[in-house]
Amino acid sequence: AGSHREGTLRGIIVGKKTQMNQFTSWMKRIFGFEKEDLSSWERLVCLLNRPTDPASLGVFRFLFGLLMALDVTQERGLSHLDYKYLDGAPLCRFPLFNFLEPLPMDWMYFVYLVMFLGAIGIMLGFFYRFSCLMFISTYWYVFFLDKTAWNNHSYLYGLIGFQLTLMDANRYWSIDGLRNPKKRNAHVPLWNYTVVRAQIFIVYFIAGVKKLDADWVEGYSMQYLAHHWLFDPFKLILPVELVSLLVVHGGGLVLDLTAGYLLFFDATRPVAMVFVSYFHCMNSQLFSIGMFAYTMLATSPLFCYPDWPRRFFRHFPACLGVFLPPAAPLPQPSTSCVYPPTPPGDPKDSPGTPKPTKPGRRHTLGALFTFLYVAEQLFLPYSHFITQGYNNWTNGLYGYSWDMMVHSRSHQHVKITYRDGKTGDIGYLNPGVFTQSRRWKDHGDMLKQYATCLSRHLPRYNITDPEIYFDIWVSINERFQQRIFDPRVDIVKAEWSPFRPNPWLMPLLVDLSPWRVKFSEIEGTLDNQTEVVFIADFPGLHLENYVSGDLGNTSVQVLQGQVNVEIVEEKVNYTLHPGDKMKQLPGGAYHKVYTVSEGPSCYMYIYVNTTEAALQRNFTHLLELQEKIRNGTETEPLPPELQPLITGLEDDDSEGNVSDPVLRVFLRRQRRMKERKERREASLPQRIERFVVKKYYMLRRGFLMTAIAMRNLAVGPPPLEQLTQEVAYANMKEPDSKASLDDSLQAEVGHGEL
Repeated sequence: AGSHREGTLRGIIVGKKTQMNQFTSWMKRIFGFEKEDLSSWERLVCLLNRPTDPASLGVFRFLFGLLMALDVTQERGLSHLDYKYLDGAPLCRFPLFNFLEPLPMDWMYFVYLVMFLGAIGIMLGFFYRFSCLMFISTYWYVFFLDKTAWNNHSYLYGLIGFQLTLMDANRYWSIDGLRNPKKRNAHVPLWNYTVVRAQIFIVYFIAGVKKLDADWVEGYSMQYLAHHWLFDPFKLILPVELVSLLVVHGGGLVLDLTAGYLLFFDATRPVAMVFVSYFHCMNSQLFSIGMFAYTMLATSPLFCYPDWPRRFFRHFPACLGVFLPPAAPLPQPSTSCVYPPTPPGDPKDSPGTPKPTKPGRRHTLGALFTFLYVAEQLFLPYSHFITQGYNNWTNGLYGYSWDMMVHSRSHQHVKITYRDGKTGDIGYLNPGVFTQSRRWKDHGDMLKQYATCLSRHLPRYNITDPEIYFDIWVSINERFQQRIFDPRVDIVKAEWSPFRPNPWLMPLLVDLSPWRVKFSEIEGTLDNQTEVVFIADFPGLHLENYVSGDLGNTSVQVLQGQVNVEIVEEKVNYTLHPGDKMKQLPGGAYHKVYTVSEGPSCYMYIYVNTTEAALQRNFTHLLELQEKIRNGTETEPLPPELQPLITGLEDDDSEGNVSDPVLRVFLRRQRRMKERKERREASLPQRIERFVVKKYYMLRRGFLMTAIAMRNLAVGPPPLEQLTQEVAYANMKEPDSKASLDDSLQAEVGHGEL
């Protein structure tokens, strides 16, 4: 009996060990490591410093450096640096720290040149660490110099550049590897991959978590996107409203939440690669986001096995081996990694077998950096309880929280009032004076910087000790237009701290959000010529509004609360309750709408742009007449002033000879619509040619202006006449340039939606 029990017990123990081995091997297949690797700090250090093939990291380094070199000339602004900084001009700027100021123009070109050369050095793996330092030092300087240019992907570029500085990404396909045999094709520690993979996972996942916001889930954040031509295939089976809700918002939410997980696991990675690539290709067409879409595409292969470039480029002809990443030999040992003891049964002294090593200080620091960095990146998107002064209607310094595309804004009314502190005289400033940016309108910290800057410039115009007041009306995610800052506060003297809530920020009226459903119903009852603006205001405040003479049948109707409408010239007041409507507000005159109820008031303006309507009628008549002429159905002779209708589109010079202003605008519109149609219907070779030519002239200008600046720094500027000729040569445009046609078309009255 005892022997039987002993045998049974031995069988149970063996069975449990077998189950444990099966579990361990399953865990390694899924996650790439054993459970025992997490059992102690020392084992964890060994895991994070496990020798890993450098191939995938080396290819990513090359692609990132290439994309950043292009980014320097485009989104960073090298091609238009002189317009961006306007050396010596009285401009208001918005740096993160007020003491930061741009260098003189020629030195700013030098900064950008260092950044560009650093990106090229990263790409080539040439003096790799030094190149990384060149890139990130100048990149973060430019980044902190201008908050108006901040966005999430620009922040991501700086993070990846910082990560690469600490990594061994020059161990594969690099000039450093050719110069130093010890670095050539050497292993890199696993944490090099872990950090950048975790970063990309955080970008996707936190972006998805931020999209769990009610406005995104309900489809209000990016409503306009569904009208883009990229979504036309979906509109064949779904109405536009469902395309917006299910495809744009629902699809974006699901992809962001799941992309990181799907890329991580072998079984789901092929599907993830397809959807992620499609997603980023669409984004490259939907938004002006520079190299972001292509950078994210370059990060996707990092989730594959590290040796994928060797297996991929092995299939290319040997004659291309000089230009392509090498497929052989296998990686050599590196001091950056920790090598385990040789498994029992394997020859210990066989060629290529690395000697076992123990983790040292370098390996411990690498593991510690990995944990601290990932923890910091998980914390920062939710750190807005610290930087409360930057919280407006959205949290924090937009650009490091991955809340991408969650909020859309529209501005209806911006008024800047100044008061002379000595004489009491009151005047108004053109919104945006002394600045090139428009983002200050939504951020309290920038508004404070702008007001301070204006207070320094206005004394030059005999305005002493100016007080500056801002009345800014914003709609966020299709809500009511409402004030974002208190118009009664002098922002020059107002208190602001990065660590305390902004006292002059007006609260977002989220209680009125359900009205958005009613907005759609009201807009659906209006004809194409009638427009509506929805307004909400706070008790004790009033809106001073001017009704242009172009607007006919302008009326105001109260939806909630109580208001008094004062006709300024007539000095007459009208009290309106919910449902009341005041018709025919006088055109070409001011009126004021006071909120007199205890709670916020809501009302709407309904109006017809009579000038636009008349212009559209004239355009329709001219278009019909033009069609009749082409079809030969027009029997009456054309008057002389309408003769350009026959040759207007073919003769570029005919537009200047047209005396009728309506006909001149019509011909210009028709010509530009024709050119736009030709661009859209262009063949792939034509599109590629147009793209290459446009980029060539953009890069040409950037590098020529940089050369001029470097010459100025080296030997001094030439005579003004010569400098003018050099700049004119750098400004040369491509033949038959049509780069600004769309912008010019939108500037025409009544054609903003073309």
